[in-house]
Amino acid sequence: MIFIKQQEEVYIMSKNKYNNPIVIQRADPCIYKHIDGYYYFTASVPAFDSIELRRAKTIAELQDAETTTIWEKHEEGEMSELIWAPEIHYINGKWYIYFAAAPNREVTGITFNHHMYVLENDSENPLEGNWVEKGQIKTGWESFSLDATTFEHNGKLYYVWAQEDREAEPNSHSNIYIAEMENPWTLKSKPVLLSKPELDWEIKLYWVNEGPAILKKNGKIFLTYSASATDENYCIGMLTADENSDLLNASSWKKSEQPVFKTSYENHQYGPGHNGFTVSEDGTEDLLVYHSRNYTELKGDPLSDPNRHARIEVIKWKEDGTPDFGVPSPDTREFEV
Repeated sequence: MIFIKQQEEVYIMSKNKYNNPIVIQRADPCIYKHIDGYYYFTASVPAFDSIELRRAKTIAELQDAETTTIWEKHEEGEMSELIWAPEIHYINGKWYIYFAAAPNREVTGITFNHHMYVLENDSENPLEGNWVEKGQIKTGWESFSLDATTFEHNGKLYYVWAQEDREAEPNSHSNIYIAEMENPWTLKSKPVLLSKPELDWEIKLYWVNEGPAILKKNGKIFLTYSASATDENYCIGMLTADENSDLLNASSWKKSEQPVFKTSYENHQYGPGHNGFTVSEDGTEDLLVYHSRNYTELKGDPLSDPNRHARIEVIKWKEDGTPDFGVPSPDTREFEV
């Protein structure tokens, strides 16, 4: 990593380079680098009907890595449609995948009726063994909920997710909540509202805060989230808390007034969002994982368009210890869809 001093600002030149997109037609990407040296990748598949895993020793190898379908939607009932945004985590020696699912809309007459669920696997390699359904994550009320993530801090396991609560914000489709966990499938504390869509860039077409992700660095905990409709208006916001603060106290978190990552018309990358974080192969750099499209002319609902591709950016760090995500870089991989 090379540091260049210019006009009292520090610029960090990355030594790691990535060809974007890293995986074609995979939205809501999640990459976890395990102690075995493998990167484990999962994401929403275009048909929204299953959960798949792939692994590779490098990020560049993920596109062509062998893919294993580890779970498929039910034929009927509460997990029979619109399987969204799986995330893989390793907690207390076991693998967990958190995801959202809905009952069949032809039966219920409701399109977006998602709840959050979790799978467990005690195999050394999560592409093998049995994935056991641990059931729905109960938050205390049965409204639309999705996009769960977990993180450990100071000996506690936390759950962060998006859920609708019209009492908190009548216009909102989803807000960001946090709670402590009793175990990887049960909440211990009551949900705490951390963020609701209220700023102009959070309410473009839809009032949305969703897709939370956690990055811990420099004595701070950064919680990123996605906002607005899933077209070119989609963007990433951020909350920041001190690592020694009470994370279940909403006042510990400060919201950035502007998005920290958004559409780049110059680089032809539109609607970057639903991000996560991982690290470079050599462990020296933090990476932003996200999806975006390279065109704006959508036909119909943006969710029905399969060309949200998984991408990587190297995170730069400002002198004050906060992340600089930059702008979405242009496509450098040749591909056909």
